[in-house]
Amino acid sequence: MNDVITSLLGVAAVALGMVLTPGPNMMYLVSRSITQGRRAGIVSLGGVALGFLIYLTATSLGLAAVFVAVPELYLSVKLAGAAYLAWLAFKTLRRGGTSVFEPQDLAADSPRRLFTMGLMTNLLNPKAALMYLSLIPQFIRPDAGHVALQGFLLGSVQILISMTVNLTLVLAAGTVALFLTKRPSWLRVQRYIMGTVLGALAVKLATDRAPAAAS
Repeated sequence: MNDVITSLLGVAAVALGMVLTPGPNMMYLVSRSITQGRRAGIVSLGGVALGFLIYLTATSLGLAAVFVAVPELYLSVKLAGAAYLAWLAFKTLRRGGTSVFEPQDLAADSPRRLFTMGLMTNLLNPKAALMYLSLIPQFIRPDAGHVALQGFLLGSVQILISMTVNLTLVLAAGTVALFLTKRPSWLRVQRYIMGTVLGALAVKLATDRAPAAAS
C-alpha cells in the first residue's frame, strides 16, 4: 500500500511540474479563453483531455514498445513537435509578435472546431507522448500485479492534475490579460520569457535521445 501511495505522489509531483511548464496546450487554451471567452477555453480543454486519454490508452497498450521497435516513428513525432514549438517561439519573439495574454482579433470558432483543435494540439504535443513513455513506467510496480491497471490509475492522476491547472488558467486568463494590458512593459517581458522558454524546449526536444538509445 505504501508503494502505491509513493507512486501516486511521485506522478503527481512530476505532472504538476510539467503542466506548469509553458507549452502548446497552455498557449492554445489561454489564447482561446482570452479571444473567445471562458466557455471556448473549457470546450478546448475537453479536447486536450481526450488527447491525454488517447495517449494513456495507447501507452498502456504498448505504444512505448512500438516507438522502440520503430525509432523512425518516434523521431518523426519528436521533430514535428520540436518544429511546432520553434514556430511558436518565432511568432512570439519576432518583431511585432504578441504575447499569449495579449487580446487579439480572431474569428470565433465553433464548439466542434474548438474541441478538435484542443485535441490536435495535445496529440501533436510530444511533451505529452514523452511524459507517458518515460513517466508512467517509472512508477509502476510489477510485483504488485495488474500492470495495465496501474498505468491507467497513474495516468488518471496526471490527467486530473493537468485538467485542474489548465482549468484554472482558462478561468483566470482574462483577468491576467487585463492586468498585463495595463502594464505594457510587463507584457513585453512576459512575451520574451515565453518565447525564450519555447525556443529552449524546441532545442531540448530535438536533441533528446530516442527511447531505444536511452534504455
